[in-house]
Amino acid sequence: MIDILQLVPLRPEVQKELEARYRLHSKADFEKVAGIVRGCVTNGHSGPPPEMIDRMPKLEIIASASVGYDGIPVEYARTKGIPVCNTPEVLNDDVADLAIALMIMTARNLVTTDRYVRSGRWPKEGEYPLAKRASGKRVGILGMGRIGKQIGQRAEAMNNRVAYHSRTPVADVPYKHYADLVELAKNSDFLIVIIPSTPQTQKIVSKAVIEALGPTGILVNVARGAVVDEDALVEALKAGKLGGAGLDVFAHEPQVPKELFAMDNVVLQPHVGSATHETRRAMSQLVLDNLDAHFSGRPLLTEIK
Repeated sequence: MIDILQLVPLRPEVQKELEARYRLHSKADFEKVAGIVRGCVTNGHSGPPPEMIDRMPKLEIIASASVGYDGIPVEYARTKGIPVCNTPEVLNDDVADLAIALMIMTARNLVTTDRYVRSGRWPKEGEYPLAKRASGKRVGILGMGRIGKQIGQRAEAMNNRVAYHSRTPVADVPYKHYADLVELAKNSDFLIVIIPSTPQTQKIVSKAVIEALGPTGILVNVARGAVVDEDALVEALKAGKLGGAGLDVFAHEPQVPKELFAMDNVVLQPHVGSATHETRRAMSQLVLDNLDAHFSGRPLLTEIK
């Protein structure tokens, strides 16, 4: 059997298939098996780092159960002739759904209104203060890849006017393209972030972008925490320079800035963009399919180019 280093588990139903087809080794076994493993199962956060890759002379493929791959040294692996595969497409709908959900939840104060009912305050204090509408507004999207397009379609279906920022205009996208992110923020009621985390995108949502969105604007991040200047975000929220935020990702997960916990205009999620049974199973299956393709000599399904 082919030896595989498994750094993260797959969904149980797919894990059984993986175990039936390959000889699996955990990270705890690394010292013993580094010289024989030919594949690595991981996700976008868990590596393997370059020093681990260097110690696996027979490594032929890294298969990641994620779309993002900021925790995997893709370019370094490529110099070693090792392809890296991820799991695009299968989670587009779930992440887009969550982006719109966070937009609505933050604008309509749905977390705090839920607490208002549960705590018994409604009978005692009466009607809850008015919230903001999430339709008929200006929605800016930072990033117009597969998921960005899905978010745009959903936002447009809510009668919102959609615009976006990317390095260059995207073909076949009907929305207005802003070459300058600050200008997009100035002209948006909501700014939804859905770009990869790369050295070039670190803190691209800067203090200037956040303040351009303004005291009535709402930031939604379903990308990676590193693409937002988290310190500037917290300070803007504390100072009333930003209207609110819906956040699924953070700079130092699972650690979240404690200042955010007490803010009623912030909705926090524990990085659950793709966290549905259906999507996680599909992601796991795609990892297995990529391994099977490689070791049977067929083209990889989703190699990162």
